[in-house]
Amino acid sequence: MADKAKMIVDPSFRIAEIDRRMYGSFIEHLGRAVYTGIYQPGHPAADEDGFRRDVMELVRELGVPIVRYPGGNFVSNFFWEDSVGPKESRRPRLDLAWRTLESNQFGIDEFQKWCRRTDSEVMMAVNLGTRGTADALNLLEYCNLDTGTAYARMRRENGHPEPYRIRTWCMGNEMDGPWQVGHKPAAEYGRLAAETAKAMKLMDDSLEFVICGSSNIMMPTFPEWERITLEEAYDYIDYVSLHQYYGNDEGDTADFLANTLDLETFIHTIECTIDYVRAKRRSKKQVNLSFDEWNVWYHSMQKDNEKMTREPWDLHPPLLEDHYTFEDALLVGLILITFLRHADRIRIACLAQLVNVIAPIMTEENGNAWRQTIFYPFLQVSKYGRGYALECPLTSGKHDTSKHTDVTDIDATAVYNEEKGEVTIFAVNRSMTETVDFSADLRAFGDGLVLDEHTEMAGFPVDAVNSAENDRAVAPKKTAEHSFENGELTAQLRPLSWNVIHFSGYSADVARASHLPCGQS
Repeated sequence: MADKAKMIVDPSFRIAEIDRRMYGSFIEHLGRAVYTGIYQPGHPAADEDGFRRDVMELVRELGVPIVRYPGGNFVSNFFWEDSVGPKESRRPRLDLAWRTLESNQFGIDEFQKWCRRTDSEVMMAVNLGTRGTADALNLLEYCNLDTGTAYARMRRENGHPEPYRIRTWCMGNEMDGPWQVGHKPAAEYGRLAAETAKAMKLMDDSLEFVICGSSNIMMPTFPEWERITLEEAYDYIDYVSLHQYYGNDEGDTADFLANTLDLETFIHTIECTIDYVRAKRRSKKQVNLSFDEWNVWYHSMQKDNEKMTREPWDLHPPLLEDHYTFEDALLVGLILITFLRHADRIRIACLAQLVNVIAPIMTEENGNAWRQTIFYPFLQVSKYGRGYALECPLTSGKHDTSKHTDVTDIDATAVYNEEKGEVTIFAVNRSMTETVDFSADLRAFGDGLVLDEHTEMAGFPVDAVNSAENDRAVAPKKTAEHSFENGELTAQLRPLSWNVIHFSGYSADVARASHLPCGQS
């Protein structure tokens, strides 16, 4: 007999409207993310600027609205001036973060142009590791100002007359980490971030700022780092950055898929820390979250760490090219479900990274671009996860794993797109062995709602992967294992499955009319 789970979906139970930047990503000058990733002059798919058209098509397919750049650890020794101007005069520089050689043949101007062609906007990080406030102001002037001053004039002389008007700026990267070039104690970093943001705001008052939070939940300074930095910078910043990666080195699938319980704790703790500082300062300002690095990352880590130590200063060598499995796709789906439940505070999130480096998109240097397994849950949530995140009461069976207790068999949420009259349920069955009879009560939507499609990723070995030859080997497929009558859904969710159930045809006006008492219209 199948296990059971039940959820209530009601358009009145709104958490928040989902910020479109929830589906952002990240490009760092690391490995082949830039060179032979998004940029490869001479490739058959390259356009007149050397941007790979095949990659741009996949980025547009994902619907990525914002891309963080240029790092990552790379930014903490980034001299942005080397990346602009005539290419023949650009100076190569040692990248201390990843112990490689950066040619600077692709820089800020090229990235801005690339983002426009992919319908994305830039989320720019400034170097607060080896540089500071003055250099951040110079970069801001170069990017955003239309004045007769030196750096704005430099941009125009480089062939870019119009300001870029980049709105979202990161105050460095992972400054809590001892591995970071220019790592600083919390109070020192918080003061520097505050003074830099304050000065940049004087130059362009339309800006919003992201301050570095904890690099992961296991940092010994978590969450004291957030408290100290916020007490220095609360009045000048808008978001706290969170980073988290997950791995399955022990081959324990059940426990791997329970990692989102820790993610919930991480998010909740940061929310509470922000609100504590707000209360302490008697502030009316709401600071939110930017989860601007997240993904699965472990397949390549040890090998590539050894390579960077043994063979430093190579020119864009392949690094961190994790080949993602079916179970990785399940965890990515679970992470996205968790983010949607926190849509009231997570306004920005960046899948790290976008191309080749721990990425949903891979390229062959002399061949095609292709989709990894994690491409698909991200694609579906980006496509259907627009509108309002709903609070959905859920009952489900539970199980324990090697490191977690009371893990729900089903994790699920729903999004209501009022403009399109659509409702979408995202659900993962974490059970290793049991099909679950999943029911959802959507009667609050009244008549007219139609079940369009139920797709699932299910039935694959946990280590199944996609390839350049077949990037749809592990991908969603339509299933008919459902019924929908009188506003009540019943669906069979197979063990270890990612499910997207999409409804359309809802009209709020019709629904309200259908619930009026007799004789009223």
